[in-house]
Amino acid sequence: MLKTTIGGRYSILKELGRGSYGQTWLAEDQHLPGSPHCVVKQFKPWPSSASELEIAQRLFEEEPKFLQELGKYDLIPQIMAYVEESGERYLVQEYIQGHDLSTELNVGKKFSEASVMELLQQILQALEFIQEHKIIHRDIKPSNLMRRDQDGKVVLIDFGAAKKWQPHHRCQIPTVAIGTPGYIPPEQVNGYPDLSSDIYAVGMIGIQALTGQLPNTLQLNSANKVIWRNNQVKVSDQLAAVLDKMVRYNSSERYSCATDALAALKEVKQKPQATVPSRFPLLAWLKRRR
Repeated sequence: MLKTTIGGRYSILKELGRGSYGQTWLAEDQHLPGSPHCVVKQFKPWPSSASELEIAQRLFEEEPKFLQELGKYDLIPQIMAYVEESGERYLVQEYIQGHDLSTELNVGKKFSEASVMELLQQILQALEFIQEHKIIHRDIKPSNLMRRDQDGKVVLIDFGAAKKWQPHHRCQIPTVAIGTPGYIPPEQVNGYPDLSSDIYAVGMIGIQALTGQLPNTLQLNSANKVIWRNNQVKVSDQLAAVLDKMVRYNSSERYSCATDALAALKEVKQKPQATVPSRFPLLAWLKRRR
């Protein structure tokens, strides 16, 4: 693929990554002044069965449709072209210069509460926009969130697992279970994702940033609540309550959409609060009163 030109326009420079359904390449657009960079996704699945190949084909064909429907939005990469050539299929997208959040959310590294709130707000703003179009991303995780060098904003990428939300089809045949362990909620595993499924993933990223722990290492208690608050995690009760609601086991108990979660975060920011180790809030308050 290196030095290959796709569609007579997009010249491949280097590989960016690969997954189960294909490879991603950095390219340059030779038809625009300055030959700006872009991303070329090549459909190249390694299916284990005919049904898996069918799923991969459908997902790859739906991604450009979703991106085209979303149009131009600052926190979503723009679609540039869809190319079929020599029996191969390619999706060309805007290149986001920056780094993904997996490089920031290192194991053991803990963010401040203010930093976590800012991160959550930026992710939820992008999510709010795609939810206005009734789209579920289904794979929100640190590696699918890019910190743009230009302005430090967080951009939501990779709509290869996205799905249109159809609230009245809840009782029909379940959809394919797709997502990343630790960030995927129970109903999505069972094939029935809804808008709150992405809220769960964002909440787990917030917990990861506060605790320095990978979500798939956290346990559930007997009430199916995520166990993450302890005397090593400094967080206000207000933000902790928001995160707890975002990652509830039952989707009906979460915020129903990104707009509601953003409103809850706004309330937290407006309230005066003290950040204390979350397991002993009363003890910390008594010490301050002495």
